[in-house]
Amino acid sequence: FPNITSSSLIFLLTGVPGLEVAHAWISIPFCSLYIMALSGNGIILFVIITESSLHEPVYYFLSMLSTTHLCLCISALVTMLGIFWFNARQISFHACVAQTFFVQLFTVMESSVLLAMAFDCFIAICNPLRYTTIWTDSRIIKVWFAILVRGTVILLPLVLLLKRLFICQSRVLHHSYCFHPGIIQFSCSDNKINSVLGLTALIVTAGVDSIFILLSYILIIKTVLSIASREERHKAFSACISHISAVAIFYIPLISLCFVHRFGKIAPPYVHTLMANVYLLIPPVMNPIIYSMKTKQAIQAIQKIFFPKGSKA
Repeated sequence: FPNITSSSLIFLLTGVPGLEVAHAWISIPFCSLYIMALSGNGIILFVIITESSLHEPVYYFLSMLSTTHLCLCISALVTMLGIFWFNARQISFHACVAQTFFVQLFTVMESSVLLAMAFDCFIAICNPLRYTTIWTDSRIIKVWFAILVRGTVILLPLVLLLKRLFICQSRVLHHSYCFHPGIIQFSCSDNKINSVLGLTALIVTAGVDSIFILLSYILIIKTVLSIASREERHKAFSACISHISAVAIFYIPLISLCFVHRFGKIAPPYVHTLMANVYLLIPPVMNPIIYSMKTKQAIQAIQKIFFPKGSKA
């Protein structure tokens, strides 16, 4: 196979394999999910910023989660709409690398925010008297900055190493957006470093985060079970339900997508496409619904801003 320089290399993105004729119709549910994700997270972010009663650590972390979801959706939205609406499947190598970086950056940031939220639950339940002294505004800003720096430092080498690969020829990606495992499979040079570094990045981010989240909940459960009052135990568990749901809808699609990439080479192409879109869309769509339904204070704030007459009544 002839080598192609990175400047002239073109990848072809994929909508739904075998159903290209129906892409216009398939775009309706996908676009609906994107609209739900963008509007839901946009509303959450707007309400938290404008409503002073929500200027508390737990809602600051929720605003961080909504911000990462908005950025994640926007990172993949352009190519997805281009495929389904205009059959614009081509993407240059440099644009693909850039999209890979941002999609994975906001994924890593989402995992980090979920860890911070788990720590927030741990402090609120296990050490409530020190809650306000631990979570000062300046410390929350430092946490947000650390989350951004952490993701950038881990992923920048991973993405830059993609440029050292020799791609034999233009290939068809199994997603509607660029993803690191999908790019390195087209290398005709040794891609072991890229593969190992990609797995390492996954382990030190989502892997490590999941372990600390699990440890946080072990300590939380231990503390809650020591509470004598059944009503207080129920109240403490209820405070964490939204976060547990958010963790589940983030890690289950992520783990499933990783398994498909690592061990699903014989799987039909549409399985890769379906898992990639589930992984990208389900958390941003579901989290605003979960938090708005499970958090009474957030519901009241949304009603106050968007339905002022009803909230007064």
